[in-house]
Amino acid sequence: MDIQHIIGEILTLTIMAFALGLDAFSVSLGMGMVRLRLKQIFYIGLTIGAFHVVMPLLGMLIGRLLSARFGELATIAGGILLIGLGFHIIYSNLFGSEESKVAPSGLGLYLFAFSVSLDSFSVGLSLGIYGARTWATIVIFGLVSAFLTWSGLLLGRHAKKVLGTYGEVLGGSILIGFGLKLLFPI
Repeated sequence: MDIQHIIGEILTLTIMAFALGLDAFSVSLGMGMVRLRLKQIFYIGLTIGAFHVVMPLLGMLIGRLLSARFGELATIAGGILLIGLGFHIIYSNLFGSEESKVAPSGLGLYLFAFSVSLDSFSVGLSLGIYGARTWATIVIFGLVSAFLTWSGLLLGRHAKKVLGTYGEVLGGSILIGFGLKLLFPI
């Protein structure tokens, strides 16, 4: 495996992590409009980052199992899953109802972290089928999502809610692009 391939894979994983972290960023923008202490912001970012490590790891483990058993069919399913997830994110942000806000502490924080990392499970499933590097994936996903969460919380006082919707639509579009790449490799 050459260095160019490794750099390409890391860049691809970073772009995917950014796409997946945009929902945490978007929701954090709104949450950041509530006055939070820096300690709370730090803890929220760590919690969401941890969920973005665990969820794709579980997905990758299951994806590898499926890949070993079903080969090319599993790759096609992974691509379709990414495309479907991307369209779901876009549709729910453009046409879905406004979600109720969850308090960023205690059980509410864990429910929030779970909800914004659930799509990481699906992507992890696809990446496991595809054969991505497990440790690189979970470290990049965790760091990027924590960073985007912190950024959203800190910028939330100054941002408009509309930016959150556009951010998630961009994230959904990126996932569709990666799904198409799986289905139609160049």
